Amino acid sequence: MRIDRRRVLTLLGFGAAATPAMAQGAYSGAVEFKHGVASGDPLADRVILWTRITPVDPAAGEIAYRWRLNPIDRRAGGAKSGEGRTGPGRDWTVKVDVTGLDAGRAYTFEFEANGATSPMGRTRTLPSGPTKDVVLAVASCTLYPNGYFNAYEAIAKLPRVDAVLHLGDYIYEYGGPGSYGMNSAVAGERPHDPPHEILSLADYRTRHAQYKSDPLSQAAHARAPWIVVWDDHETANDSFSTGAQNHSPDSEGDWAERKARAVKVYYEWMPIREPADGGPAIHRSFQFGDLASLFMLETRLTARVKQLNYDRDLPEPGGPAEVAAFKAKLADPARMMMSPAQEAWLGAGLKDSVKAGRAWQILGNEVVMGRLMAPSLKKELGEAKLAEVMAKETPNGRTRLQRLERLAGLGLPYGLDMWDGYPAARERLYGLVKDAGAHAIVVSGDSHAFWANELSDDAGVRRAVEFGTTGITSPGGGDAIKTFPVGEVFAAANPEVVFCDQAAKGFVLLTLTRDEAKAELMAVSTILAKTYETKVLKTFRVTREASGVSALSET
Repeated sequence: MRIDRRRVLTLLGFGAAATPAMAQGAYSGAVEFKHGVASGDPLADRVILWTRITPVDPAAGEIAYRWRLNPIDRRAGGAKSGEGRTGPGRDWTVKVDVTGLDAGRAYTFEFEANGATSPMGRTRTLPSGPTKDVVLAVASCTLYPNGYFNAYEAIAKLPRVDAVLHLGDYIYEYGGPGSYGMNSAVAGERPHDPPHEILSLADYRTRHAQYKSDPLSQAAHARAPWIVVWDDHETANDSFSTGAQNHSPDSEGDWAERKARAVKVYYEWMPIREPADGGPAIHRSFQFGDLASLFMLETRLTARVKQLNYDRDLPEPGGPAEVAAFKAKLADPARMMMSPAQEAWLGAGLKDSVKAGRAWQILGNEVVMGRLMAPSLKKELGEAKLAEVMAKETPNGRTRLQRLERLAGLGLPYGLDMWDGYPAARERLYGLVKDAGAHAIVVSGDSHAFWANELSDDAGVRRAVEFGTTGITSPGGGDAIKTFPVGEVFAAANPEVVFCDQAAKGFVLLTLTRDEAKAELMAVSTILAKTYETKVLKTFRVTREASGVSALSET
């Protein structure tokens, strides 16, 4: 028997024409749902639903819409529906905070406007009370021109995922010929839109729209609720509270204005519950029953001070006095990643979570937290292998490797945009974990590499473990340097690093039970073809101990 979907929706009161009160003065022309649907920021009794309604007429005004949410289990009760309006003031995006839901329940949802119906999405609320397990997919760094979003599709195909954590660099601000990612084999069919660096409100909106037009991105968004935070590229590369490496006030205007535009568009286009003031303080927490607390940290736009830079702050040759002065500057406690208010919020939240008996305290964190000192290639590879590597490298590659060797000889960190650039702030965070007696797991993005790290404070006491997720498509060190295994060299040179892979693309699948946490590093075989395979690259486990967390074990 053929089922008339539109008639069924009408009988449910969903597909019927908008009520006169709602539709009065609204655009009544044709519309499309070109960017899929999404949900996010789930709590035990509520969740955000998102879509974007695209009017065929770009001069359209406000559009009336209806939404409906239904329990998947079909038990009596629990269905919700409503209506609203959107318009050009928020780029015709829709965000509904649906309340009064049942804890730990799965739902489907969809939208309707002017006779058009959106794709259907799936979402679920967080559990309350006793919770056996939780499954989270952890993602980061999606550079549109550099490859297909195969890892997003792999997330969508998971047999179970309770939520997707996206740790930033959801979009990139670059654009135009020769820009980041445009040397990819598939960049010709995936150039950034607009074809230049984004700066205006319209630019940021167009770029977000492009990323959400990707069908594999839409599939991942429709699969489960997302919990997101930005990193730097949602504004501009290496951003901090008062500027960015990739922002020139002389030619690009006031940073605060650019940041405000980027944040406004992020709130329009992402399924996130917005702070009341609309500002950039998006640190927030989520409780997964009695099993885990998740703390999403904001370390970019609210308090981070400007990054140190080796070229600017320690120019060559840099004698002992200059190096000592640089290290003192690096260790300055005023070098903040989070504001005092956010640190206090995190400390209180960790204590509350432990007091409530939750087994795990998860930190959703944008950049790598482990200590990553620059490795000496001469020491790790040997002089003969290093000479072979140098002979095969491009002039630019040789310069980079020589710089790495210099930093290793000076005992300096590899990167200053990570927590290594803010060691006093990191030590304060470890103090919060210690004071709470937390069983902390850090999940991190940004680096375009897989990491399994054991995090220790300055006294050498293990305070947490870290699972860093590689990029969905963004290039890692192993893409740029193919003459030696970059990840293996980092792991050999750094005691905190148990494993590192700088070439794979994919995501981390984190499964939590009361007894252990299991991290599967999920890699896709390619981002340059639409046919691919997904495999578990490595699996690591960690258990709780009286003093914190165990060492990592590979299985």
